Amino acid sequence: MHHSTQENSSVLLEMIQQVTENGESGMLEAMRVLLNEAMKVERSNSLEADPYERNESRLGYANGYKNKTVNTRLGAMKLNIPQVRGEIDFYPSSLEKGLRSERALMTAMAESYIQGTSTRKVTKLLEKMCGLSVSKSQVSRVVTELDESLEKWRNRPLGKYSYLLVDARYEKVRVDKTVRDCALLIAYGIDESGKRSVLGTSVSLSEAEVHWRNFFLSLNARGLHGLKMITSDSHSGLKAALKTVFGSIPWQRCQFHLQQNAGAYVPKKAMRSEVAQDIRDIFNAPSKLEAERLLKLTCLKYEEKASHLSEWMESALPEGFSVFDLERSCWTKLRTTNMVERQNREILRRTRTVSIFPNEASLLRLASAILMELDETWIATKRVYLSV
Repeated sequence: MHHSTQENSSVLLEMIQQVTENGESGMLEAMRVLLNEAMKVERSNSLEADPYERNESRLGYANGYKNKTVNTRLGAMKLNIPQVRGEIDFYPSSLEKGLRSERALMTAMAESYIQGTSTRKVTKLLEKMCGLSVSKSQVSRVVTELDESLEKWRNRPLGKYSYLLVDARYEKVRVDKTVRDCALLIAYGIDESGKRSVLGTSVSLSEAEVHWRNFFLSLNARGLHGLKMITSDSHSGLKAALKTVFGSIPWQRCQFHLQQNAGAYVPKKAMRSEVAQDIRDIFNAPSKLEAERLLKLTCLKYEEKASHLSEWMESALPEGFSVFDLERSCWTKLRTTNMVERQNREILRRTRTVSIFPNEASLLRLASAILMELDETWIATKRVYLSV
C-alpha cells in the first residue's frame, strides 16, 4: 500500500512552507504534519487497504481520528491519531518510538534534578530538553504512564527461542547517600527463523547468584522454551544460576573474553602474542575433536614455562567449545557475546548522560525504554541475524 506520489509531495510542500514562513517555530507544525501523515500511512498498511478501497484482504476499517496533545522538545504538538474498527488492534508505532526513550531519559534526569543530586551537566541538559520548570507532579505523571507501558513490555509472554545471549553491565546508583554499582542484566533471544529479540532486563543490587537466578526464572515463567544453547561471559554467580535454572542446556562461554582472561596467567609480556595465537588456533579449529587435540598439545607446551596458564587453559577453554556442536553457519555469531557488546555501547551512550541514577527504578526505566525501542526496530526490519 502506498500513498500516491502526489499526496506525498503535497505533504512535503506543506512542511517546507511551514519552515520557510515561520523559521524555527514552523518546525513544530512541520513535524506535526509529518507525524499525522506517517500515522495515516501506517493505518492503511495495517488494514491492508487504502481509504475507500475495496479488496478481499482488508483487515478492518478506518474509523476517524482521536485528538491527542503530545509534549515534545519542540513544544506541545496536537496530533490526530487514526482509529480503526474491526478485527484489528492498531496503535501507530511511529508516534511511540520517537517519544519513548527520550521521555525516559528526561525522567531519569528530572528525578536527579528534583532530588537535588543534579550536576551542572544534568541541569544544562534539562534546560535544553524541557525547560527547567519541571514540577514534581509533572514528573510523577510521566513516570506512571511510562512505567506502565515498560512493565507491560518487560512481562510480556515469551515463546520458543533457540539461543539465549545474556550479559550484565554495571551503572552507578545512589543508595542511602552512597553511590553503588548496580547490575543491569539483559537477555537477548534468537528464534528458529534466526531473528533477534530483547527478551528482558532486570536491575538489582542483590548478590549476583540470586539476581541471575530470579532473572532466569522470570524468563521461564514468561514461557521461554526450546533453548539449544546459552552464550555469556563468566559473570560471578551466573554459572551457579544457570545450573539451577537451565541445567540441561549447553553453555557457551564467550571466546573473546576467554582470550582476554588468558592475559592474567601469562608470566612474561614477550609471550603474550604467542599465547593469543595458540588460543585463536584452538577456537578456529574445524571441529570439537580437533580443538580438544590442539588444547592438549598447547597445555603440554606451557606446562613447564607457564604452569598456571596451562592449568587455567585445561579447565577454562573447554567452556568455549559448546558452539562446535551446532551447525557451522552459527559458529561465528554465537561463539562470543560481541552482538551484546555492541548494544551495550549504545546503552552506555545514553546512560552516560545521567552518570549517577537517583535510584534503581530510574535505571530500570531508562534501560527498558532503550531496549524496548531496540526490540521494536528488530521486529520492524524483518532482517535475519542468523542463517539457521
